[in-house]
Parts: sequence; C-alpha cells; structure tokens
Amino acid sequence: MEGNQENFNYEKNKEKIDQAENMMINTISETMDLYGVTPSVGRLYGMMYFKHQPITLDEMKDELGMSKPSMSTSVRKLQDINIVQKVWQKGSRKDSFIGEKNFFNYFSQFFGMKWEREVNMFLSSIKNAQKQLNEVIENSEADETLRERAKLDYQQLDNAKEYYHWLNHLTKLTKSGEIYNYIPAESADDKN
Repeated sequence: MEGNQENFNYEKNKEKIDQAENMMINTISETMDLYGVTPSVGRLYGMMYFKHQPITLDEMKDELGMSKPSMSTSVRKLQDINIVQKVWQKGSRKDSFIGEKNFFNYFSQFFGMKWEREVNMFLSSIKNAQKQLNEVIENSEADETLRERAKLDYQQLDNAKEYYHWLNHLTKLTKSGEIYNYIPAESADDKN
C-alpha cells in the first residue's frame, strides 16, 4: 500500500513539474519572434532551457518529434543568436548542446549585437546622405524649394544622429554589462 502511495505522489509531482515546464516552454516559444526565430525554434530553446545537462540532436529530435535536418537547422539558428552553445561531452562522439540559462547574459549579447549593427548602419547612411544633401544645400544654382527640402532632411538626420549616438552608448553599456550598474539585475522592488 505504501509503495502505491509513493508512486501516486511521484506521478502527481512529476505531472506538476511537466505542466509548469510546458507552460514556460509555450511562453518562450510564443515570444521568441522578438529574436527573429519561429515558434518551433523557440519551443526547441524552451525545451533546452529546462534540460540541466547537454543534449544531442537525436535526443532533441526524439523529445520534439522533429526531423533531424530540421532540428539541425533550428539548433544552428539558436547558435547564431548565441542562445545555444555546442559543448564537448567526454566519451561521446555526437555533438551536444546546452541552452543559455542566464537571460541577462543573453540580453547583453543579443541586443548588444543587434543595436551595434543598427547604429553602424544608420550612422554610415546618415553621413553619406548628409553629404549628398549638403551638395544640394550649397549649390546656389539649385531650385530654392529643393534646397529647403534638403535643409529640412539634413536637420532631420541631425536629430536622428542624436538618437543613434545615445543608442551607441547604450549598446556599449549593454555589451560590457555596465548597464547592470544603472539597472541592477536583481532589484528587491521587482521580486514577487
């Protein structure tokens, strides 16, 4: 009788853990579009998040019921955004992977990389666009309406530069982890 009660308690507790993990996996899956991945790739990361040891492609395939090529492509996508890393496992010839557990590390890496790309692209384009606009502004033979339009565009781009210089500063703080000096990772006011 005691064995049956222990088994019942085990199954009941296992079911609660499974439900809690599945709830979070679904949430992760639905929100991963922010990072440029599909819900199925998000589901893979969510599953890996709850694995407390590295997992192989075959194990992932069995767990999620996806094909091995699809699984491989999904893992590569997660590696590209630095949320999954390949790890070496002693005694195994198969590649093993582990999902990032620290969202603060991921935030710093992912957004730092994306914002840095945006800053570099925009500042370079603004510089080139303003050069062309300046040629129109300084051309005394240009139509006055076009010169005014060029001046307005130039000023608008100057205003945009202010934002991109600010974003560049935020990017550096984020990538270095200094942002957590201003907004602590653990704040007593935010805990529930």
